[in-house]
Amino acid sequence: MKHYEAKFGAAKVRSMIPHMKAVAGEHGIQMEYGGHVGNTFDSHRLIWKAREVGGSELQDKVVEQVFQAYFEENKSLGEQAVLEECASKAGLAQSSDFLSNSELGAREVRGEMQEYGRAFQCTGVPMFVVDGKFTLSGAQESDAFLRLFGKL
Repeated sequence: MKHYEAKFGAAKVRSMIPHMKAVAGEHGIQMEYGGHVGNTFDSHRLIWKAREVGGSELQDKVVEQVFQAYFEENKSLGEQAVLEECASKAGLAQSSDFLSNSELGAREVRGEMQEYGRAFQCTGVPMFVVDGKFTLSGAQESDAFLRLFGKL
């Protein structure tokens, strides 16, 4: 919790965490906040690799596994074994060699981070970009998406 409090402030976290748990619970996700918060860059590289190998479909599967490992199982996304397990469950084969070489995909992921950071003032996740111009940041109720889709 200290990481979240340092980033958002204690008062914001006291309201944010219950809200995020409630929204997640509505979708069958049992969020926990007991896991290790650390460097997640390798998880971003893995997600990038999934898109390169299998497009958005495989990327979505990897993201689901990464989220489950972190948010529901309190696993550390800084551990290569955890990321390999996520990749395997999602159907992304041979992730070990990729993850072992920290240079693979790093330039591309940093480039995307800079691009989205500039274009959409993105400073955290989750952030949703719709139609290349509308953004929603953080855990959102489905009504927020419906209102946004109504603008299209």
